[in-house]
Order: sequence, then structure tokens, then C-alpha cells
Amino acid sequence: MAFYNSGNRIQRDTPIVFNLLIINALVFAAQNFITNVDVTNWGSLHYYKSTDFKPHQLITSVFLHGDIGHIIFNMFALYMFGSILERVWGSKRFLIFYLVCGIGASIFTQFTTPFSAEQFAKSSEAAQFGGYSIDLVNAYKEQYAALGASGAIMGVMAAFAWLFPNTELYVMFIPIPVKAKYVIPVFVLIDLFGGIYKIKGDNIGHFAHLGGAIIGFLLVLFWNKTNKKTFY
Repeated sequence: MAFYNSGNRIQRDTPIVFNLLIINALVFAAQNFITNVDVTNWGSLHYYKSTDFKPHQLITSVFLHGDIGHIIFNMFALYMFGSILERVWGSKRFLIFYLVCGIGASIFTQFTTPFSAEQFAKSSEAAQFGGYSIDLVNAYKEQYAALGASGAIMGVMAAFAWLFPNTELYVMFIPIPVKAKYVIPVFVLIDLFGGIYKIKGDNIGHFAHLGGAIIGFLLVLFWNKTNKKTFY
């Protein structure tokens, strides 16, 4: 009896990554083509004290994206790093890891939103609203909305750097390959700086990235605490 293995290679070998790519693409299409419902506002993560907050946003926000560049970068990173982790762990464990990192990033964002509001109210951008005031801080919290898979992706990248620290990566504008154990921590430090020091025009969710990276690192550390295997 002949066995026919249908589907492309990524669909067969890493079905969770494949399906996550499809789901994110479909949700992005819904954001841009469904007009009778504001999919972006409904699914984006609002501060828990905001009138727009709903519990489902802790997970739905992980599947939304702001623009085409945002989704392309995240999905490329998911494919590059997530595919390897899914092959190592298996599909079930990788899915659990991805969702835990995404939800963890959302929860981390909730805790850090008050700090971000204070930083914004003290920044030069606040001058156009009359400068620092409690009302401005509260308005920031009310209107704040986060979206994107970046928190989950940073968790995936943190796990990759821990498991495969000496893997050489090519980074844009750097002409030589750099090992993962150097590249990923630099990304984390950039997010730490960007989260603490508000830069004008920066709308990146740095604390969501940090939350995902921290959760991902702790989870992979826990899973591998009794694993004596040496990774390359």
C-alpha cells in the first residue's frame, strides 16, 4: 500500500508554524477588508481600566498587526526561529510555548502601561497637549492599545538563543554573521532602553517584547533544567 503525504514541507514538518502564518494572514486581511466591524479596535489590547478593555484581548491582540511591515517581520521571524523549535519540541509543546509567551507579554503590558503613561506625559510630545497632567496620564491609559505577535516572537527568539547560542545569524546592515547568543540579547537591551526612555514618534510595544522574552527564557529554562544535552 502506497502512502501519500500531502501538503508542502512546512505544512508537514511544522504544522503549528504553518497554521499560525495562515491565521495571522487571515486576521490581517480581516483588519483591512472588513468594514462593518472595527476588528483592530475589538481585538487590540487595551488597558484593563479602559472602557474598551475586554478579557479576550489578552490573546486576540497577539494575532493582530499594525501594517504590512509589522506582520512581514513577525511572520518571517516566526518561520525562521519557530520552525526549528517546533521540530525540536514537537507541535504541542511549541504551541503551548507560543501562546504562553503571547499571553504573558499581554499581561506584562498591563502592568507596565501606567509607567508608559507617565513617561509619555513627561515627554516632549506631551507639550502639544499642555504638558504633564494627571488628566493626560489617564487619557493615555484610556486610549492605549497594543497589538502584534512581537511578544510571542521575542519569546521564541529568546528560547532559540538559549538552545542554539552559537548559531550564526545574518543581521541587516552587519556584513558578517553574528552568533545568536549576542544578537538576541542586544534586541532585548534595545527594548529595555526603548521602554524606559520614551523616544518621540516611537510607537513600538517595547514592554510587550520584554515580557515575551522574559517568559520565553524562563519557560525554556524550566523545561531544560534537567536536560544535560549540549546544544550547538
